[in-house]
Amino acid sequence: MTDGWNWRQPQPPPSATPGASAGSPWWSDALTDPWRDPYAPSAVVVPTAPVSTGPQPEPVVNPDAPRRSMTPVLLICLVTALLAGGLGGTLGFVFATRSGVGGGTQLGGAPLAAPSAAQRAPDSLAGVAKQVLPSVVTVRVTGAIGSGFVISPDGYVVTNDHVVEGANDSMSVSFSDGSTASATVVGRDPESDIAVIKVAKKSVTAVSLGDSDSIAVGDPVLAFGSPLALVNTVTSGIVSALDRTIQAGDPGGTVRYYAAIQTDAAVNQGNSGGPLVDAAGRVVGMNSVIRSVGGSDTEAGNIGLAFAIPINQAMRVAREIIDHGKARRTVIGAEVSTGGTSGSAGSSGARLRSVQPTGPAATAGLKSGDVITKINGHLLEDGTDLIALVRKYAPESVVAVEYRRGTKTQTASVTLAADAK
Repeated sequence: MTDGWNWRQPQPPPSATPGASAGSPWWSDALTDPWRDPYAPSAVVVPTAPVSTGPQPEPVVNPDAPRRSMTPVLLICLVTALLAGGLGGTLGFVFATRSGVGGGTQLGGAPLAAPSAAQRAPDSLAGVAKQVLPSVVTVRVTGAIGSGFVISPDGYVVTNDHVVEGANDSMSVSFSDGSTASATVVGRDPESDIAVIKVAKKSVTAVSLGDSDSIAVGDPVLAFGSPLALVNTVTSGIVSALDRTIQAGDPGGTVRYYAAIQTDAAVNQGNSGGPLVDAAGRVVGMNSVIRSVGGSDTEAGNIGLAFAIPINQAMRVAREIIDHGKARRTVIGAEVSTGGTSGSAGSSGARLRSVQPTGPAATAGLKSGDVITKINGHLLEDGTDLIALVRKYAPESVVAVEYRRGTKTQTASVTLAADAK
């Protein structure tokens, strides 16, 4: 049947197959369009996707794939951080130290070299203290404390008699290194204020002994001891005077006489019996008494007036105590007035009240009533000076005396003797 129109069932071209354009975003049924020219070739234009300029997507990691250990990486990071921190801290410290930045106000000058700052010469005060301290001891008796020093390697120690007065079996000594040992009294000489004790300890270090007759006023000295129980104390000063005559002792007790070395080194209670040494570390005296403005012994304190028994006298007495159990007392064979000027008309000197017929003074031609004004060139103020200076010398010593008889001044040589007691 025809109606003037040539109708033909559209056939797909040979190259076209049903569904070829399936999925086209434009016209999925274009091949079946009834208004389409069946002989016109057909094509579907699909636009190309624009090139992306953004970051590439991260690759997807297979979760089942084996993973690399992170331990080496962490260790490397840690070591690097520590090295960097240490280097930075060191550089910062050096910068701050040299420039003063960040460290506050810089004080002091350049540091001294270690040898000159840390080492002391043996003849310095510190060197002398180091040398002497091992030989100094603290003497402890019931209710009291004093000082002493070792005079022989087998344990003999010398101290003041008033330190060990009343000592019992509980007496002990302590050394500078903190060690302790028991001690016993070997012998005492109350009139010279010298005592010897022996410690139960082996291999002790003895002091080096000097010559008290060779020192001079102004020489530097060090005082060792335990003032007010402060053990291992060292003070310094000078020799202030020589042959300062001392009369000491408690009322009703033994009166002690000696010609002392005066020093301004600080000495207090507890220093008694300790050594006074020269700049070479040699003992020249034994600290014994002080002059104080205190009203009692408990109030007494250092005012720069301390007195030491000359070591020549102390060692002579100590040697006799060790060898014979007691010490001899040196005498001139006469009695004198003490306690003030004994010369006539206010003049100074030691007036002889009596003279022993066969004693040293009588043998030298001195008589009762004579006034001795000098002994070995040392001026005498009164009888105390004569007694103290005579006891400074050993028995059998010969001394030159100057005396006044009436209006005449004469001289004589006197050979001193030991007391008969």
